[in-house]
Amino acid sequence: MKHIVVGLSGGVDSAVAALLLKQAGHRVTAVFMKNWDEDDDTGYCPAAADLEDARKICDILDVELQTVSFSPEYWDRVFTRFLDEYRAGRTPNPDIVCNREIKFRAFLDHGLGLGADAIATGHYARLENNTRVRLLKGADSGKDQTYFLHTLDQSQLASTRFPVGHLEKRRVRELAAENGFPNHAKKDSTGICFIGERKFSDFLAHYLPGQPGEIKTLDDAVIGEHQGLVFYTLGQRQGLGIGGLKDTSGAPWYVACKETDTNVLRVVQGVDHPALFSRQLHASQLHWISGSRPALPLSCTARIRHQQEDQPCMITATHSGECMVEFRQPQRAVTPGQSVVFYDNEECLGGGIIERST
Repeated sequence: MKHIVVGLSGGVDSAVAALLLKQAGHRVTAVFMKNWDEDDDTGYCPAAADLEDARKICDILDVELQTVSFSPEYWDRVFTRFLDEYRAGRTPNPDIVCNREIKFRAFLDHGLGLGADAIATGHYARLENNTRVRLLKGADSGKDQTYFLHTLDQSQLASTRFPVGHLEKRRVRELAAENGFPNHAKKDSTGICFIGERKFSDFLAHYLPGQPGEIKTLDDAVIGEHQGLVFYTLGQRQGLGIGGLKDTSGAPWYVACKETDTNVLRVVQGVDHPALFSRQLHASQLHWISGSRPALPLSCTARIRHQQEDQPCMITATHSGECMVEFRQPQRAVTPGQSVVFYDNEECLGGGIIERST
């Protein structure tokens, strides 16, 4: 029997993770994490409702529930970087940084400080521990979360358990219902907790006031005004406010480029416009889960966004310490600030931050 500290979010996945660990005979302690300061009048996260759900689960399982706030750590390690990236005209992924800095660092340290042998979460991923720890895709391909976990290292993974990683989501909900969990049909959380149910642009504007500028086509025709480059990302269609232009095809407009030096938003017409596609990207801040870089060039697969199908590619090193990734097929909306994550069949190898595409 081991002592496992479970990060209990109030959702069904972490609840079933606690259930499975308890059924396996482990001593389980549950911890509810608060990562956003709701005293901030712009913040929104339904922490009270989630905490109540977590309490009900612990009552059913006869498990101790503790609460801990990592709000200061979240602000310093995750949110400030989030804002810095947007100021630089990039589109960050705070969930990836949150996993590395909060759930598998601050929470891991907290759990081990309680005398635990390991922590556990409700992520859909699997671990295989032989001579090293391998991070494998979750059995449910539609729920696999290894994209968000690719920055974890050997030490973090060695002290982690993913109890639901071998299950389909359907089975997780069935187990929750069979055991009388009131959250068995609870809607999956989506997006970033601190934004909640509000418009993303409204939230971001509180911290990064927009600087309006021109919307131009690739041939330099001015066709509108944007509210600030921070509110747009590559490939975006909604919120451009373009329509009814004469001498155009009538097809939807999409963001093709953000020119931060001139504050110009470049747009193109048509979901398959060539300007939206790239065959190569350059990535920095490379992280390899094994602890060492594989021999390059390396033929593998990659994803440039969560739930994308694996894309065949070739990774080559560059003189700057970055890498270049060349895809077999052009990729749509390769976005600076997002992550490219590498795979060898079922194994997640690691990844890096997209700097630019060609």
